Amino acid sequence: MDPGGPGGRSRTVTATLEGITSSTPPLREAARAIVLDADDRVMLLRYDEEGGFWATPGGSLEDAEDYATATLRELSEELGIDEKAVELGAHIAERSKDHLVGDRQVRQVEKYFLTRVSAADVDPARASQPDNIREHRWWTVAELRATAETVYPLGLADLVTGVLAHGAPVRPVVLAG
Repeated sequence: MDPGGPGGRSRTVTATLEGITSSTPPLREAARAIVLDADDRVMLLRYDEEGGFWATPGGSLEDAEDYATATLRELSEELGIDEKAVELGAHIAERSKDHLVGDRQVRQVEKYFLTRVSAADVDPARASQPDNIREHRWWTVAELRATAETVYPLGLADLVTGVLAHGAPVRPVVLAG
């Protein structure tokens, strides 16, 4: 879920400089998937929080979990996709953003993985943790560019366009907050 959801690893960093103490928000690591189907449509999930927004599937890492494993788990939990039906692709993007999760401020660091699935593999009725998801929808790149609705991550249409035209980037693209 974007921007966040319950659970996940977090740690608070406190720095002291000449007697002044400042805290940065706890770190929340999150894994996200940019899910494409055979028609190059992108799967997004709609949430009502913060005035409503659409986001890629994903969520926070659990204890001792790596990003790839968390991505597969989140696809199962949010989209009802059998993990065995998913071949996780390249790590194509990253984003870091401070925001509220529940009622606390966190610094979320996200890693985005490209994955392709059959549209038939997505079955929200099998989702084990639908969180506050209000809707699932496949979007074309043209629809992403034309919408007035809020879509996270910012720049998703450009990222997908680049991947479709040139393949996965050599190094993950850094996305705007």
